[in-house]
Amino acid sequence: MARRVLPFLAATAVFSLLAGCSLFERAHRPAWRTEAEESCLSQGLVKVTAYVQPSAEINGPGICGLVHPFKIAALADDTVTLNQRIVLACPMIPALNGWISDVVQPAAQARFGQQVVEIETFGSYSCRGIDNMSGASLSEHAFANAIDVSGFVLADGREINVQNDWKKETQEGAFLHDVHQGACDTFSTVLGPGSDMFHYNHIHVDLAHHAIMRDGTMRHVCKPVPQTVLPPPEPDGLPESPPLDNPDLISRRQQPTAPAPAYASVPAYRTQTVPHASAFAPPADIPDPDHTSSIKRKQPAADENPDD
Repeated sequence: MARRVLPFLAATAVFSLLAGCSLFERAHRPAWRTEAEESCLSQGLVKVTAYVQPSAEINGPGICGLVHPFKIAALADDTVTLNQRIVLACPMIPALNGWISDVVQPAAQARFGQQVVEIETFGSYSCRGIDNMSGASLSEHAFANAIDVSGFVLADGREINVQNDWKKETQEGAFLHDVHQGACDTFSTVLGPGSDMFHYNHIHVDLAHHAIMRDGTMRHVCKPVPQTVLPPPEPDGLPESPPLDNPDLISRRQQPTAPAPAYASVPAYRTQTVPHASAFAPPADIPDPDHTSSIKRKQPAADENPDD
């Protein structure tokens, strides 16, 4: 009996050893990610500038990273700066540039009459799980294939903040809904406030590959569902105000440098005696108009009560 069991145990041990090796074999990054990077580079979709610089490959930990990362400090031909330098995969750069030129700037011009000059972001590359949850699948941030936008700065310095302005029924709130809805036409994933508890203060956009639907197209995620928002203000049709030749001639209210002067003497009106209230009473001998009028007064009938 023992001779029959030993070969079985030996075979089982070998099988377990091989299975154990496969468990510790390093996972591979999906091929489509590198293919997307290579295609972007071969088409020349990214222009290297002082604000857009290629960087060294990021390889790990695990399958995190990318082959051809770029360090980005500005987008849209360097006309829109970022509040911090970030790392992006090649395909994300032309996607963001298109979103800015086709959606963000037209919306800003329509609602505020000026352009966006800066995008505020929480960052891009981070080797972590979705929503920073332990044990979750890797986020697109782990491949620099996503960015979290927290706000915008206009040319006049005005800041539009996702957390503060998203729910307001103002032009600022409507602008954020405009750019969120427009992003759904460019990116495969768009998550804003209201999509879940993790995106209350930013708009997440990425180029993830989702499942293929029955019609052969890739599924897109756009949350929350775009809603009708406040329309842009109507233009007043008035010409721009001409520049002032000498702004210093504009009258300005000066702050007092000394107390107000006191009266040299008490004003005359304050020394006059105010007449007693009885002086304004009407005379007591005002005639009764019923007795002085030339119009005869109607007399009540004998059976009439004049007070009814």
